[in-house]
Amino acid sequence: PAAADGGASLRRLRIASCQLAAPRDGSVGTRAVSAAVLSGAWRPAAGVSGRRAPMAHGERLTRAAASAELAVADDDSGEQFLAQFLPSCVKVYATHCEPNYSLPWQRKRQMASTSSGFIAVYQGKRYLLTNAHSVDYHTQVKVKKRGDDHKYLASVTSIGIECDIAMLDVHDEAFWQGVAPLEFGPLPRLQDSVAVVGYPIGGDTISVTAGVVSRIEVTDYSHGSSDLLGIQIDAAINGGNSGGPVFNGMGQCVGIAFQALVGDDVENVGYVIPTPVVEHFLNDYQLTGGFTGFPALGVHWQRMESEALRLSYKMSQDQKGVLVRKVNPTSPTADVLCRDDVIMKFDNIEISNDGTVPFRTGERIAFSYLISNKYVGDTCDLQVLRGEEVLELTVTLAKSMQLVLPHISNQDPSYFIVAGLVFCVCSEPYLQSEYGTDYGTQSPVRLLEQLYYGFPQTEDEELVVMSQVLACDATLGYEDIYNVQLQAFNGIPVRNLKHLAEMVLACSDKYCRFNLEYNEVIILDSSKVRAATQDVMASHGVPYAMSADLRRALGPWPTA
Repeated sequence: PAAADGGASLRRLRIASCQLAAPRDGSVGTRAVSAAVLSGAWRPAAGVSGRRAPMAHGERLTRAAASAELAVADDDSGEQFLAQFLPSCVKVYATHCEPNYSLPWQRKRQMASTSSGFIAVYQGKRYLLTNAHSVDYHTQVKVKKRGDDHKYLASVTSIGIECDIAMLDVHDEAFWQGVAPLEFGPLPRLQDSVAVVGYPIGGDTISVTAGVVSRIEVTDYSHGSSDLLGIQIDAAINGGNSGGPVFNGMGQCVGIAFQALVGDDVENVGYVIPTPVVEHFLNDYQLTGGFTGFPALGVHWQRMESEALRLSYKMSQDQKGVLVRKVNPTSPTADVLCRDDVIMKFDNIEISNDGTVPFRTGERIAFSYLISNKYVGDTCDLQVLRGEEVLELTVTLAKSMQLVLPHISNQDPSYFIVAGLVFCVCSEPYLQSEYGTDYGTQSPVRLLEQLYYGFPQTEDEELVVMSQVLACDATLGYEDIYNVQLQAFNGIPVRNLKHLAEMVLACSDKYCRFNLEYNEVIILDSSKVRAATQDVMASHGVPYAMSADLRRALGPWPTA
């Protein structure tokens, strides 16, 4: 019933990700895939040979008729509408080596994947784009053009995990020769015909599937755990389609294929990153040389559809808005907004009681769409009802700060080992590693509460958990304690993992006392901690007692 900008939600979306060259954790297996055919509302333009123009408004071909018209055509004949654009689509080969979040001093087995990408032009500059999840934790990336037998080494220039977009670059100029970059088109309308191009499972060559735009709304981006504008289509999006372009009837790229909804009760539900989100990513790169992310208002809010609720906050019949339930203390919004404020307008656009705003003709969309159009550091004007007073406020938008991070930006996870106690920072990838894809319901209740509703109280606050206890003499009797939040060390509240390591290294007390959630306590003999840590490292094959980021800040520990 309550919406949260920047909050996590249960994930039913499956990333239409890379086609795995080798199965990993049983997530990808052999499946029968029907041959891809192009169906859509295109026909030859009058007087133009070999090109197709959009059909008149309201005119539609049936899928069978469109398939019969366009299914078989030799690329060299020039009769196929999309043939001229296919050379801009590439196949992406990536080698990944992800960290083991449950054993953070290790990495998982190296794996290979294939996905799709394309070359496009934006504001006079060419870019090679694919999905962020296609190159996550990459050790090597290669790309191959259609009809070419040579794979070119590529580097990742910028990666936006929140919007699931990555920018690649190829230094070999031969790769760019003879390729006409795609142009971006406008946001499509409902029932507009689209074609998805890529290299999905079921074959090695390029594939084209077609469908129509089913829905346009703020969508849950599974990879980055963010809510941004998305397009739902009924064209097939399978593993390997990720990063491929989606075309409209004019041959313009209107988005990037990136995920699909799976389940027993769904069929042909695919999602596309629309051009406004892609252009936001590219503009961010042009302005900053990297990716700063999408801003957030920094509040949890509630719909005000109940008349009794509105009357209790002294709202008149013509006033609408959403109720502020909680403000992120680390956000600039904390200096402006208060709990129980009613946000009625955003940049002079009226917010309805259900949290939506007008969107194009006859449509409505979540007002977080307006926020996502901004950039980190931009300001917005809010009209707020506080008590019985209407206020006009200006807020600076910042990147969302969450207590349980949805991702760690392709960095190695932090950890700290004391005797046999393994401490790490709680994040969504960690919970998924521990509890599987159903971590949103299977994780401990206290951790889920922080995942969905927790805000950091300071900018450097982290949720530190005791992940597990590695057996040794010093930790005898504590082996059954795992995945519980650490609250304090020797009576001092723990701000983050680095703060814990600093206190342990500087400890001069006789005992090391760790206060955990649920009033559990672990006490170690300080004089035995150093030797016990070295024994655990030797017996469990742990190269370092601290992660690399802590060693850089504090130096190696324990020392001989």
